[in-house]
Formats: sequence, C-alpha cells, structure tokens
Amino acid sequence: MLPGHRSIKTALRTALWFMFLTLPFMVVRVNTLKGEVEWRWQNMLWVGLAVFLLAIVWDIALSNRHKRSDRKPSASQTLSRLSQRVFHDKTVYLPIIAGVFCLALLFPWLFNTYQVNIMVLALMFVVLGLGLNITVGLAGLLDLGYIAFFAVGAYTYALLNTKFGVGFWFSLPIGGIVGATFGILLGFPILRLRGDYLAIVTLGFGSIAKIVFENWEEVFNGAKGIAGIGRPGLFNIEMSLEATTTYIYYLMVALVMFAAFMTNRLKESRIGRAWLALREDEIACVTMGIDMARTKLSAYAFGAFWAGLVGVIFAARNTYINPNSFTFMESALVLSVVVLGGMGSIVGVMIAAMVLILLPEYLRAVAEYRMLVFGAVMVLMMIFRPQGLVSNVHRYYRKHSETDAAQKG
Repeated sequence: MLPGHRSIKTALRTALWFMFLTLPFMVVRVNTLKGEVEWRWQNMLWVGLAVFLLAIVWDIALSNRHKRSDRKPSASQTLSRLSQRVFHDKTVYLPIIAGVFCLALLFPWLFNTYQVNIMVLALMFVVLGLGLNITVGLAGLLDLGYIAFFAVGAYTYALLNTKFGVGFWFSLPIGGIVGATFGILLGFPILRLRGDYLAIVTLGFGSIAKIVFENWEEVFNGAKGIAGIGRPGLFNIEMSLEATTTYIYYLMVALVMFAAFMTNRLKESRIGRAWLALREDEIACVTMGIDMARTKLSAYAFGAFWAGLVGVIFAARNTYINPNSFTFMESALVLSVVVLGGMGSIVGVMIAAMVLILLPEYLRAVAEYRMLVFGAVMVLMMIFRPQGLVSNVHRYYRKHSETDAAQKG
C-alpha cells in the first residue's frame, strides 16, 4: 500500500521536528582539545531521512492494523495473552523460574567483579521497584519522593555504625522499620489528598529530606557525607573486595526473592485487595466499609520498609554516602520501573528494573547516544504497551451451581 499525500506531508513535518529537537546533541560538538565547535550537519540529514522513512512505515502499519482489527486480534493483544500464559501457567513459568534461579547462583562465577557490581545495583532497584509498586501499582498513591525512604535507611545504618558501632545485621531490620515509620509520618498529612496535590506533597517530602541531610551537619555531616561505613560481615571473616561484592550479590538475590514472595502474599491478602479497591475507586472503597486511613498508611509503610532495607545495603556496599546520592532523578527512575513493568505486576517490575538499569550501562560503547536510545525505548513502550511489559491479570470468580456440583460428584 503506497502512502498518500497526507501521509507524506505528516512524515515530512515529523522529520523536520525531530531534526530541530536533535540539533544540540547530534550536530553541535565541542572539541575541548582544540577549543573548537564542530558542526556535523550530515547527522541532521541522516536523522531527518530516518525519521521520515519511519513515519511513512508507521502510517502504513497503522492503516493495515485498522483494517485487520475486525478480523484477528492485534499484536498487543497477542503479546498480552502470551505474557499471561507464561507468567500465570505453572507448567510454563516454573521451569523459567528454575532456570533464572540457577543463572543467578552462577552469575558471580561466570562474570567479572564489574559485572557483578552492576548486577547488585540492578537488584537494588528491583527491590525498590517492588516497594514502590505497593504504593503506586497496588494502592494507586503517586509518590515522587520515594527515594527519601531509601536515604533514611542508608543514613540510619551510617549513623548507627560510625557513631555507635552497631553491626550490619542488627541495623538491617532497624533501617526497614525506620523507613516504614517515616512512610507513616508522610501518610498522615496526605490522607485526603489525591492526584496532582498528592504528587506535589510527596515531591516536597523528598526535597525536604535531601535539604535536611545537606544542612544538618552536626548529625549528618552535611554535604561531605559519612565515610568509613562498615561492610556486611559474615561471622567476622575477613573478606577481600571481590569476595565482599559476591557476598552482597547473594544477599541481594535473597532479598529480591523474599521481597517478591512477601509482595505477592500481600497482594493476595485482605489488605492487598483493599489496596486494589482503593486504586480503582476511592469513594466506592470507603462506601464498602474499607478503612481508607489504615489502607493508605499501610501502603506507604510497606513500600517504605523495602526502601529502608535497600538503603542499609546501599550504605554498606559503598561505605560512603552523601545527599547527592538521593536526588529526584532516582525517584523518577524507580517510578519509571513501576510504570514500564506494569502497575501491580511483580514480574514486570523485576524485568523493567533490569532493563532500565542494565541498558544504560551496556550502552556505554555508544555513550553519545545511549540516553537517546533509552528515551526511545520508553516512548515505544508507552505507545505499544501502555499497560507495561507484563500487565496485571484480573481474576474472575464464578459461583458453582448445584448442577456443576452434581456433575463433579
């Protein structure tokens, strides 16, 4: 099918718009050695040509899709059905889980310390994504300051270890409890807020936490941060840096498994169904007799608990923290993990965290364009899979009639 006049005109406008948007980083290049500005106009032409062709192909594909929509299911529907079968059929997903578990156990022995260190960071964001998934994905409460709970856990362990000599394993649950406590404290003032107002308050909470860590030098050492934080120990055994990295990796694998198990159990519990009801319709939720205050506070508390735990491990892994490690961009990244993975989907969040953390790291070979690729992947996902990588499957319940019971008997 050949493109029409209107399609060509639209594609041309799209190409010109992309050429204008990519001008600063595709055409202009500063040569710091020579002190000159290089103009790479051929890159603009390639961008315009590529976008023009993609726009034409896109228009043809959409036209064919509309024609076939009445005859057979779309690619998005087919992918959704496939994901439901893979992640909800025990005969399919149990071998996959076993394979992934074996690969996770062998990973430190198959790759070098650098790769293991990157994977530890990715696993941290997996747990952070699972925690925020409770607040945003299950309860539907937007949180733009989630990284503040992560910072609270990190500073809790840093202060306990450097000033009072408290060990890692004793501080780990304390960090989670302190994070949950701050989640409850945040939840009280915003019980009656929703939408944009809720987003603004949570964003302000994250900014306030960072400002407190930067300016309260007597306690948090200000912008200089806290150094000399103890690494996680194992029966007082002296370990090298490589052995410690491997040890933290296995610790994170265990924490990911525990967080996924607990999140899934919470999702299927009475409080989890209250979160889902709150997400769908708050007014109907209250009308049915669900305690809105307790439901919201529990969502913030459980979500912040996992952030506090990961914060303790983050401080122990780096042995140094400062306020610049806990910025709004980290909160936005964790929120992107939840949205990209699928609201309320545990498996989707785990996959999305791996993609969003590992993709920029492994695209360092094309450092000039890796964020462009990263953004393009996000845009394409929101166009083709707005429900996320693994959509949350709604369960249906059917009442068995007396005839069905007789047939079974």
